[in-house]
Amino acid sequence: MYIRCISALALCAAFAVPAFADAPEIQEATAKKSGAYWTFDVTLLHGDTGWDHYADSWRVVDNDGNVLGTRNLAHPHTNEQPFTRSLSGVEIPSGITEVGIQASDNLTGWSSQIKKITLK
Repeated sequence: MYIRCISALALCAAFAVPAFADAPEIQEATAKKSGAYWTFDVTLLHGDTGWDHYADSWRVVDNDGNVLGTRNLAHPHTNEQPFTRSLSGVEIPSGITEVGIQASDNLTGWSSQIKKITLK
């Protein structure tokens, strides 16, 4: 009897735990300079399930982790995967020749993946 109760509890717990999608994957990122500012185009892939779990932003960081610009994503992209969004008007301090792109979702926060881009 005791083993049956434990098994039933384990089964209930397994179904009660939500299935989490992986962190947003940065599939592609490009940078283009226009005057003194940069525009970034970033393509993300994420298992958006709706408002409860979706890729909610990406950011440009320098090699020390300082945030140079952030692109907030206003809604889930459940039927548009992968998807590309842009961020313009990013000022990059002189001397920086490489930046990173880091993505976030609304449940797990910032991903450990940082895609490096060489600025040309």
